[in-house]
Amino acid sequence: MIVRIWHGYTNSANADAYESLLKTKIFPYIQNKNIPGYRQIELLKRPFDGGFEFVTIMQFDSMDDVINFAGEDYEKAVVLPEAEALLERFDARSQHYQVLESLKF
Repeated sequence: MIVRIWHGYTNSANADAYESLLKTKIFPYIQNKNIPGYRQIELLKRPFDGGFEFVTIMQFDSMDDVINFAGEDYEKAVVLPEAEALLERFDARSQHYQVLESLKF
């Protein structure tokens, strides 16, 4: 399992619009791509430095599946123009981690 983590930051005025865009357009766009090996996406949000930090955590079966999603330069962030317009800043590159163990209680 591979986890892809990405951070984006909005000002307070754009936070609700960005969250709505993620839930109504971006997440369905990702889901509708039917990427083999794509398992899920999680959205985290917290107040940060006068605005909000958003974190997306995607899970894929393998690095090949990540490449199918993001392309050969798989660390490059995938940010739609509508999202970029609402963000103050964001990670230009995503981080990828191999899941070594996952415990559920």
